[in-house]
Amino acid sequence: MNDILGSAPHQAAWPGTPAGAADMSCRRYSLATLRSLVETWRERICLRRKLAQMAKANPHLIDDIGLTRRQVEAEIAKPFWQD
Repeated sequence: MNDILGSAPHQAAWPGTPAGAADMSCRRYSLATLRSLVETWRERICLRRKLAQMAKANPHLIDDIGLTRRQVEAEIAKPFWQD
């Protein structure tokens, strides 16, 4: 069975991984950067929830903000980490 968490990119993140085994593309971020990233994700979640509510409750408002129904559906369907 394929162990996704045991793959090379993920092993580098675990403490105790030998220095030579770590993938060089593994990035390290400061706590402030990670907090900012999480805040951005929360904002996207909130925006997409509001768009979904607006599209359901008041679809005519979608036209007022200059979007098509297809654009709103595409935005709502995106995962929170996608811009």
